[in-house]
Amino acid sequence: MKYEWRKQEKELYIPKAKPTEVTVPKQQFYTITGKGDPNNEHFSEEIAALYAMAYGIRMMPKRGVIPEGYFEYTVYPLEGIWTMSDEAIAEGRAFNKADLVYKIMIRQPEFVTEELALQNLAEISEKKPNPNNNNIKFETIEDGKCLQMLHVGPYDDEVKTFEIMTSYCEEHKLKKRRLDHREIYLSDPRKSAPEKMKTVLRYFLEE
Repeated sequence: MKYEWRKQEKELYIPKAKPTEVTVPKQQFYTITGKGDPNNEHFSEEIAALYAMAYGIRMMPKRGVIPEGYFEYTVYPLEGIWTMSDEAIAEGRAFNKADLVYKIMIRQPEFVTEELALQNLAEISEKKPNPNNNNIKFETIEDGKCLQMLHVGPYDDEVKTFEIMTSYCEEHKLKKRRLDHREIYLSDPRKSAPEKMKTVLRYFLEE
């Protein structure tokens, strides 16, 4: 039976449209770090590079390779950790997408070892050249204690959901341990109306 993260990991990926506290364990990802406006073509090329690697792992059996512990699964969604550049923060500049700093990523199943991830990276880079492949890393990340909430609507309206989350933190005496935040993209903006797009927004909290 295929592993479906939407069903097996609802607590992490399908939260309600209200603030919810959650503890996120260690997870492993293909990642790319970058900066600048995500509406530019370069960002789209970075996403394409990540998806090529993610589907490379998923389709390994069709290439005659069955990794130890392999199981059928649905490829995980694109995620991103976002903040502003140090210069923008230090100068107190008004929000400008050009000042964004990000790490975008796609989670990989537990059977994926570093050796397997790097092997797949080399094989897919040869078959599907992309200049961003050189910037892809395989990393283990632990979000730990977090506050998350489902945002429904355009990305540019996320500030409304963040305001609700910030009020919840103040009311429950919770403190963010970092300035950045995580976003998990449950909808494909190419196929979904802006008002129907679903995104998980997550703050990193102090223990």
